[in-house]
Amino acid sequence: MKKSLLLLFVMAAFTLMSCSATSTHNESQSSAPAQTETKNNTAMTQVRLETSLGDIVVKLYNETPQHRDNFIKLVKQGYYDGVLFHRVIKDFMIQTGDGNSKTAGPNTMLGDGDPGYTIEAEFVYPKYFHKRGALAAARTGDQVNPERRSSGSQFYIVTGKIYGSDELKMMTQRMEQMHKQEIFRRLVNENRQRIEELQRAQDNAGLQTVQNELVQLTEAEAAQNPFSMTDEQLNAYTSVGGTPHLDGQYTVFGEVVSGMDVVDKIQNVETGAADRPINDVKIIKATIIE
Repeated sequence: MKKSLLLLFVMAAFTLMSCSATSTHNESQSSAPAQTETKNNTAMTQVRLETSLGDIVVKLYNETPQHRDNFIKLVKQGYYDGVLFHRVIKDFMIQTGDGNSKTAGPNTMLGDGDPGYTIEAEFVYPKYFHKRGALAAARTGDQVNPERRSSGSQFYIVTGKIYGSDELKMMTQRMEQMHKQEIFRRLVNENRQRIEELQRAQDNAGLQTVQNELVQLTEAEAAQNPFSMTDEQLNAYTSVGGTPHLDGQYTVFGEVVSGMDVVDKIQNVETGAADRPINDVKIIKATIIE
């Protein structure tokens, strides 16, 4: 594990200066507009997605208010009416919300369409996780999106698979390694200015000292706050299934309350290039359930 942390340090230190020049600009261009929706602390808004294969009803969590309010706003604007499920992977998830897909030809590559902004991550983990039926926000990768901000419109519904206890144990160990990497990346970012100064001075000995210091801090913090799955996660992943390796990486902001049979119909359609269904599957209309 220490070797992988050292490699992470070298990669992070190498890219810090180039990344810092554009991070402020990108942030200013990708902030979601202020939302005006308000909800009480108990009732959860439900949305009906009328698709070409049947209806799916989802509820939106109040603990993720930015995602909830943005989703409600887009539904009321009719943004989702006519969009395709442009990425479908059996035993994983079905994805939609690309505004460009409404008029897309059969060979058009999709996945980049959005309203022009992103949403701050709202991880309510481990309470909300990637069990079967979870509603979560898509996003770009960590390399270009270290804050894990969500797409302004694209989302996916988890189908996943059921895991055996031994398989889940091995996955938990891998996720523990990822937990350490997350800590290390955060520490590198917190020491950004110090590292950049050492880079400019070409002080390799100083960089080595910082590297060793951050590795030790990572190991200590991981020992104090070890990664583990809750009983609810373990029960869900070994009974109804899901995609546990996505936990803590993407914002889960709701779940399916009816229509998982429709979700299964969608995940079983034939797909072609870039996991796009060969025969279009679309959201005909999205409606708030009053």
